[in-house]
Amino acid sequence: MSRSLWLGLALVLSLPALVSGWTLASSALFLVEFLSEGRWRALSAITPEVSVRTLPASAGGHVIPVDLYTRVSSFSRPRGLVLVHGLAQRGKDDPRLREAAALLARGGWAVAVPTVEGLTVLRLRPDDAVAVTAAVRGLEHAGYRPVAILAVSLGAGPALLAAADPSVAASVSAVLALGGYASVVELLRYTLTGAYRFDGIGGRRPLNEPAIAQFARANAELVDAAGRRLVDNRDPQVLDRLVAELPPDARQLLAALSPENHLGRLRAPLFLIHGRDDPAVPFTESLRLERAARAAGRQVRTVIVGSLAHVEPEHRAGPFDLVKLWAGFYAFRVESANLTSAGRGS
Repeated sequence: MSRSLWLGLALVLSLPALVSGWTLASSALFLVEFLSEGRWRALSAITPEVSVRTLPASAGGHVIPVDLYTRVSSFSRPRGLVLVHGLAQRGKDDPRLREAAALLARGGWAVAVPTVEGLTVLRLRPDDAVAVTAAVRGLEHAGYRPVAILAVSLGAGPALLAAADPSVAASVSAVLALGGYASVVELLRYTLTGAYRFDGIGGRRPLNEPAIAQFARANAELVDAAGRRLVDNRDPQVLDRLVAELPPDARQLLAALSPENHLGRLRAPLFLIHGRDDPAVPFTESLRLERAARAAGRQVRTVIVGSLAHVEPEHRAGPFDLVKLWAGFYAFRVESANLTSAGRGS
Protein backbone atom coordinates (compact mmCIF):
# COMPACT_ATOMS: atom_id res chain seq x y z
CA MET A 1 0.00 0.00 0.00
CA SER A 2 1.38 3.45 -0.92
CA ARG A 3 2.33 5.92 1.79
CA SER A 4 -0.38 8.41 0.79
CA LEU A 5 -3.10 5.76 0.77
CA TRP A 6 -1.91 4.28 4.08
CA LEU A 7 -1.83 7.64 5.82
CA GLY A 8 -5.01 8.69 4.11
CA LEU A 9 -6.72 5.76 5.74
CA ALA A 10 -5.52 7.04 9.10
CA LEU A 11 -7.19 10.36 8.42
CA VAL A 12 -10.42 8.66 7.37
CA LEU A 13 -10.34 6.66 10.58
CA SER A 14 -9.99 9.84 12.58
CA LEU A 15 -13.13 11.44 11.11
CA PRO A 16 -15.63 9.61 13.34
CA ALA A 17 -13.27 10.27 16.22
CA LEU A 18 -13.77 14.00 15.76
CA VAL A 19 -17.45 13.46 16.45
CA SER A 20 -16.96 11.07 19.35
CA GLY A 21 -14.74 13.31 21.44
CA TRP A 22 -11.27 14.76 21.94
CA THR A 23 -9.71 11.66 23.48
CA LEU A 24 -10.71 9.48 20.56
CA ALA A 25 -9.75 12.17 18.05
CA SER A 26 -6.36 12.97 19.57
CA SER A 27 -5.51 9.24 19.75
CA ALA A 28 -6.07 8.91 16.01
CA LEU A 29 -4.27 12.15 15.17
CA PHE A 30 -1.36 11.19 17.43
CA LEU A 31 -0.94 7.97 15.47
CA VAL A 32 -1.06 9.80 12.13
CA GLU A 33 1.76 12.11 13.20
CA PHE A 34 3.74 9.44 15.03
CA LEU A 35 3.58 6.82 12.26
CA SER A 36 4.42 9.38 9.56
CA GLU A 37 7.46 10.45 11.63
CA GLY A 38 6.22 14.02 11.65
CA ARG A 39 5.60 14.34 7.92
CA TRP A 40 1.86 14.67 8.56
CA ARG A 41 1.61 17.03 11.54
CA ALA A 42 -2.05 16.32 12.17
CA LEU A 43 -2.01 16.81 15.94
CA SER A 44 0.53 19.65 16.03
CA ALA A 45 -1.58 21.68 13.61
CA ILE A 46 -4.53 21.95 16.01
CA THR A 47 -2.89 22.06 19.45
CA PRO A 48 -0.96 24.75 21.39
CA GLU A 49 2.81 24.81 21.62
CA VAL A 50 4.55 22.69 24.25
CA SER A 51 6.78 24.08 26.99
CA VAL A 52 9.54 22.15 28.76
CA ARG A 53 10.74 22.71 32.30
CA THR A 54 12.39 20.76 35.09
CA LEU A 55 10.12 18.64 37.26
CA PRO A 56 11.31 18.49 40.88
CA ALA A 57 12.00 14.82 41.63
CA SER A 58 14.27 13.06 44.07
CA ALA A 59 14.96 9.70 45.67
CA GLY A 60 17.08 8.90 48.71
CA GLY A 61 18.15 12.50 49.00
CA HIS A 62 19.42 12.63 45.42
CA VAL A 63 17.97 14.80 42.67
CA ILE A 64 16.63 12.80 39.72
CA PRO A 65 16.88 14.60 36.35
CA VAL A 66 13.33 14.82 34.95
CA ASP A 67 11.92 17.10 32.25
CA LEU A 68 8.23 18.02 32.20
CA TYR A 69 6.41 18.66 28.92
CA THR A 70 3.05 20.47 29.01
CA ARG A 71 0.90 22.42 26.57
CA VAL A 72 1.33 26.17 26.91
CA SER A 73 -2.41 26.58 27.47
CA SER A 74 -5.04 24.10 28.54
CA PHE A 75 -8.66 24.32 29.64
CA SER A 76 -8.10 21.75 32.37
CA ARG A 77 -5.15 20.35 34.29
CA PRO A 78 -3.81 17.37 32.31
CA ARG A 79 -3.25 13.94 33.79
CA GLY A 80 0.31 12.70 34.20
CA LEU A 81 2.38 10.38 32.04
CA VAL A 82 5.91 9.10 32.67
CA LEU A 83 7.72 8.38 29.39
CA VAL A 84 10.55 5.89 29.93
CA HIS A 85 13.20 5.75 27.23
CA GLY A 86 14.94 2.66 25.92
CA LEU A 87 18.67 2.42 25.23
CA ALA A 88 19.65 6.07 24.70
CA GLN A 89 23.09 7.52 25.40
CA ARG A 90 21.66 10.99 26.00
CA GLY A 91 18.82 9.79 28.22
CA LYS A 92 15.99 12.32 28.50
CA ASP A 93 17.81 14.60 26.04
CA ASP A 94 17.63 12.13 23.16
CA PRO A 95 16.17 14.13 20.21
CA ARG A 96 13.61 11.50 19.16
CA LEU A 97 12.50 11.05 22.77
CA ARG A 98 12.00 14.80 23.08
CA GLU A 99 9.85 14.78 19.94
CA ALA A 100 7.73 11.92 21.27
CA ALA A 101 7.30 13.64 24.64
CA ALA A 102 6.17 16.86 22.98
CA LEU A 103 3.69 14.99 20.79
CA LEU A 104 2.25 13.17 23.81
CA ALA A 105 1.93 16.50 25.62
CA ARG A 106 0.00 17.86 22.65
CA GLY A 107 -2.30 14.87 23.08
CA GLY A 108 -3.27 16.05 26.54
CA TRP A 109 -0.76 14.65 29.03
CA ALA A 110 1.71 16.30 31.35
CA VAL A 111 4.71 14.20 30.31
CA ALA A 112 7.58 13.54 32.71
CA VAL A 113 10.75 12.19 31.10
CA PRO A 114 13.45 10.97 33.50
CA THR A 115 16.95 9.87 32.57
CA VAL A 116 17.40 6.19 33.45
CA GLU A 117 21.16 5.96 33.90
CA GLY A 118 21.48 2.23 33.25
CA LEU A 119 19.76 2.63 29.89
CA THR A 120 22.33 5.18 28.76
CA VAL A 121 25.08 2.52 28.82
CA LEU A 122 23.23 -0.83 28.45
CA ARG A 123 23.78 -1.66 32.12
CA LEU A 124 20.42 -2.72 33.54
CA ARG A 125 20.04 -2.85 37.32
CA PRO A 126 16.97 -2.95 39.61
CA ASP A 127 17.88 0.52 40.89
CA ASP A 128 17.01 1.93 37.45
CA ALA A 129 13.37 1.82 38.56
CA VAL A 130 14.10 4.56 41.11
CA ALA A 131 14.12 7.23 38.38
CA VAL A 132 10.67 6.11 37.23
CA THR A 133 9.14 6.04 40.72
CA ALA A 134 10.62 9.49 41.39
CA ALA A 135 8.98 10.81 38.21
CA VAL A 136 5.62 9.32 39.27
CA ARG A 137 5.86 11.02 42.65
CA GLY A 138 7.00 14.27 41.04
CA LEU A 139 3.91 14.37 38.83
CA GLU A 140 1.66 13.59 41.77
CA HIS A 141 3.19 16.33 43.90
CA ALA A 142 2.74 18.77 41.02
CA GLY A 143 -0.96 17.90 40.87
CA TYR A 144 -0.94 15.89 37.63
CA ARG A 145 -3.14 12.93 38.53
CA PRO A 146 -3.67 10.10 37.80
CA VAL A 147 -0.27 9.00 36.46
CA ALA A 148 0.24 6.49 33.64
CA ILE A 149 3.53 5.03 32.39
CA LEU A 150 4.59 4.53 28.77
CA ALA A 151 7.84 2.61 28.30
CA VAL A 152 9.85 1.99 25.15
CA SER A 153 11.87 -1.18 24.46
CA LEU A 154 14.31 -1.98 27.31
CA GLY A 155 12.69 0.79 29.32
CA ALA A 156 9.85 -1.66 30.00
CA GLY A 157 12.08 -3.29 32.62
CA PRO A 158 12.47 -0.36 35.03
CA ALA A 159 8.98 0.90 34.13
CA LEU A 160 7.25 -2.32 35.18
CA LEU A 161 9.45 -2.68 38.25
CA ALA A 162 8.43 0.83 39.26
CA ALA A 163 4.74 0.27 38.52
CA ALA A 164 4.85 -2.83 40.74
CA ASP A 165 6.60 -0.99 43.58
CA PRO A 166 4.15 -0.92 46.53
CA SER A 167 5.08 2.70 47.25
CA VAL A 168 3.57 3.94 43.96
CA ALA A 169 1.54 0.99 42.58
CA ALA A 170 -1.76 2.48 43.73
CA SER A 171 -0.93 5.76 41.98
CA VAL A 172 -0.32 4.27 38.52
CA SER A 173 -3.47 4.20 36.38
CA ALA A 174 -2.15 2.26 33.35
CA VAL A 175 1.10 0.97 31.84
CA LEU A 176 1.92 0.68 28.14
CA ALA A 177 5.06 -1.18 27.06
CA LEU A 178 6.09 -0.62 23.43
CA GLY A 179 8.47 -3.37 22.34
CA GLY A 180 9.10 -4.49 25.91
CA TYR A 181 10.53 -7.69 27.38
CA ALA A 182 9.56 -10.25 29.99
CA SER A 183 12.68 -12.32 30.69
CA VAL A 184 16.30 -11.18 30.82
CA VAL A 185 17.42 -14.73 30.05
CA GLU A 186 15.36 -14.72 26.85
CA LEU A 187 16.65 -11.23 26.06
CA LEU A 188 20.19 -12.57 26.43
CA ARG A 189 19.32 -15.54 24.21
CA TYR A 190 18.16 -13.15 21.50
CA THR A 191 21.08 -10.74 21.89
CA LEU A 192 23.83 -13.35 22.09
CA THR A 193 22.51 -15.98 19.66
CA GLY A 194 19.82 -14.27 17.58
CA ALA A 195 17.29 -16.93 18.59
CA TYR A 196 13.86 -16.37 20.11
CA ARG A 197 11.19 -18.81 21.26
CA PHE A 198 7.85 -18.89 23.02
CA ASP A 199 5.00 -21.40 23.06
CA GLY A 200 5.93 -23.05 19.77
CA ILE A 201 6.89 -19.75 18.11
CA GLY A 202 10.53 -19.25 17.28
CA GLY A 203 13.11 -17.98 14.87
CA ARG A 204 16.59 -16.57 14.54
CA ARG A 205 17.96 -13.25 13.37
CA PRO A 206 21.44 -11.92 12.50
CA LEU A 207 23.58 -10.85 15.44
CA ASN A 208 24.71 -7.35 16.35
CA GLU A 209 28.27 -8.01 17.52
CA PRO A 210 29.00 -4.34 18.40
CA ALA A 211 26.00 -4.37 20.75
CA ILE A 212 27.28 -7.55 22.40
CA ALA A 213 30.71 -5.95 22.89
CA GLN A 214 29.05 -2.86 24.38
CA PHE A 215 27.06 -5.04 26.78
CA ALA A 216 30.23 -6.84 27.91
CA ARG A 217 32.06 -3.55 28.54
CA ALA A 218 29.15 -2.02 30.45
CA ASN A 219 28.81 -5.09 32.69
CA ALA A 220 32.47 -5.94 33.14
CA GLU A 221 32.06 -6.73 36.85
CA LEU A 222 29.62 -9.52 35.95
CA VAL A 223 31.75 -11.07 33.22
CA ASP A 224 33.84 -13.49 35.27
CA ALA A 225 34.87 -16.84 33.83
CA ALA A 226 31.29 -18.15 33.76
CA GLY A 227 30.01 -14.81 32.47
CA ARG A 228 32.61 -14.79 29.70
CA ARG A 229 31.51 -18.24 28.56
CA LEU A 230 27.95 -16.97 28.38
CA VAL A 231 28.85 -13.78 26.48
CA ASP A 232 31.05 -15.68 24.01
CA ASN A 233 28.42 -18.34 23.32
CA ARG A 234 26.39 -18.18 20.09
CA ASP A 235 24.52 -21.48 20.47
CA PRO A 236 20.96 -21.01 21.79
CA GLN A 237 20.76 -24.65 22.82
CA VAL A 238 23.43 -24.34 25.51
CA LEU A 239 22.50 -20.89 26.82
CA ASP A 240 20.31 -22.24 29.65
CA ARG A 241 23.15 -24.42 30.91
CA LEU A 242 25.56 -21.47 30.83
CA VAL A 243 23.09 -19.31 32.74
CA ALA A 244 22.76 -22.06 35.37
CA GLU A 245 26.56 -22.01 35.78
CA LEU A 246 26.60 -18.31 36.69
CA PRO A 247 27.26 -17.38 40.35
CA PRO A 248 24.11 -17.23 42.53
CA ASP A 249 24.19 -13.43 42.79
CA ALA A 250 24.30 -13.10 38.99
CA ARG A 251 21.33 -15.45 38.58
CA GLN A 252 19.43 -13.51 41.24
CA LEU A 253 20.14 -10.31 39.35
CA LEU A 254 18.74 -11.78 36.14
CA ALA A 255 15.57 -12.81 37.98
CA ALA A 256 15.23 -9.39 39.62
CA LEU A 257 15.53 -7.66 36.24
CA SER A 258 12.84 -9.83 34.60
CA PRO A 259 9.46 -8.04 34.67
CA GLU A 260 7.55 -11.32 34.39
CA ASN A 261 8.57 -12.06 37.97
CA HIS A 262 7.01 -8.89 39.38
CA LEU A 263 3.61 -8.64 37.68
CA GLY A 264 1.83 -10.09 40.70
CA ARG A 265 2.34 -6.72 42.45
CA LEU A 266 1.15 -4.69 39.46
CA ARG A 267 -2.24 -3.08 40.08
CA ALA A 268 -2.71 -1.04 36.91
CA PRO A 269 -4.01 -2.41 33.57
CA LEU A 270 -1.16 -3.45 31.27
CA PHE A 271 -1.04 -2.69 27.53
CA LEU A 272 1.53 -4.34 25.27
CA ILE A 273 2.31 -3.22 21.71
CA HIS A 274 5.03 -4.90 19.70
CA GLY A 275 6.25 -5.00 16.10
CA ARG A 276 6.42 -8.51 14.70
CA ASP A 277 9.73 -7.67 13.01
CA ASP A 278 11.26 -5.77 15.92
CA PRO A 279 15.06 -6.07 15.47
CA ALA A 280 15.93 -5.26 19.08
CA VAL A 281 13.47 -7.26 21.21
CA PRO A 282 11.48 -10.20 19.75
CA PHE A 283 7.70 -9.84 19.75
CA THR A 284 7.48 -13.12 21.64
CA GLU A 285 8.58 -11.21 24.74
CA SER A 286 5.31 -9.29 24.77
CA LEU A 287 3.49 -12.60 24.43
CA ARG A 288 5.52 -13.87 27.39
CA LEU A 289 4.59 -10.79 29.39
CA GLU A 290 0.95 -11.30 28.52
CA ARG A 291 1.04 -14.88 29.77
CA ALA A 292 2.72 -13.85 33.02
CA ALA A 293 0.19 -11.06 33.55
CA ARG A 294 -2.78 -13.37 33.01
CA ALA A 295 -1.26 -15.98 35.31
CA ALA A 296 -1.02 -13.28 37.98
CA GLY A 297 -4.63 -12.27 37.41
CA ARG A 298 -3.72 -8.89 35.93
CA GLN A 299 -5.70 -7.02 33.29
CA VAL A 300 -3.71 -7.06 30.01
CA ARG A 301 -4.22 -6.21 26.34
CA THR A 302 -1.71 -7.16 23.63
CA VAL A 303 -1.35 -5.78 20.10
CA ILE A 304 1.14 -7.41 17.70
CA VAL A 305 1.50 -5.61 14.36
CA GLY A 306 3.88 -5.20 11.42
CA SER A 307 7.29 -3.64 12.01
CA LEU A 308 7.33 -0.25 13.75
CA ALA A 309 11.02 0.59 13.51
CA HIS A 310 12.73 2.84 10.94
CA VAL A 311 11.04 1.63 7.74
CA GLU A 312 8.61 3.14 5.27
CA PRO A 313 4.92 3.10 6.27
CA GLU A 314 3.95 0.59 3.60
CA HIS A 315 6.28 -1.91 5.24
CA ARG A 316 5.15 -1.25 8.78
CA ALA A 317 1.56 -2.29 8.98
CA GLY A 318 -1.52 -2.79 6.86
CA PRO A 319 -4.91 -1.14 7.45
CA PHE A 320 -5.97 -3.83 9.93
CA ASP A 321 -2.78 -3.24 11.91
CA LEU A 322 -3.53 0.47 11.98
CA VAL A 323 -6.98 -0.19 13.40
CA LYS A 324 -5.48 -2.45 16.08
CA LEU A 325 -2.89 0.18 16.99
CA TRP A 326 -5.56 2.85 17.21
CA ALA A 327 -7.85 0.71 19.36
CA GLY A 328 -5.02 -0.33 21.68
CA PHE A 329 -3.68 3.20 22.14
CA TYR A 330 -7.17 4.61 22.65
CA ALA A 331 -7.90 1.97 25.32
CA PHE A 332 -4.68 2.97 27.09
CA ARG A 333 -5.75 6.62 26.92
CA VAL A 334 -9.10 5.80 28.50
CA GLU A 335 -7.60 3.70 31.30
CA SER A 336 -4.86 6.26 31.98
CA ALA A 337 -7.55 8.78 32.91
CA ASN A 338 -9.42 6.36 35.15
CA LEU A 339 -8.89 7.21 38.81
CA THR A 340 -9.94 3.71 39.87
CA SER A 341 -7.74 1.78 37.44
CA ALA A 342 -4.82 1.55 39.83
CA GLY A 343 -6.92 -0.22 42.41
CA ARG A 344 -7.90 -3.10 40.18
CA GLY A 345 -6.43 -6.51 40.81
CA SER A 346 -5.31 -5.60 44.30
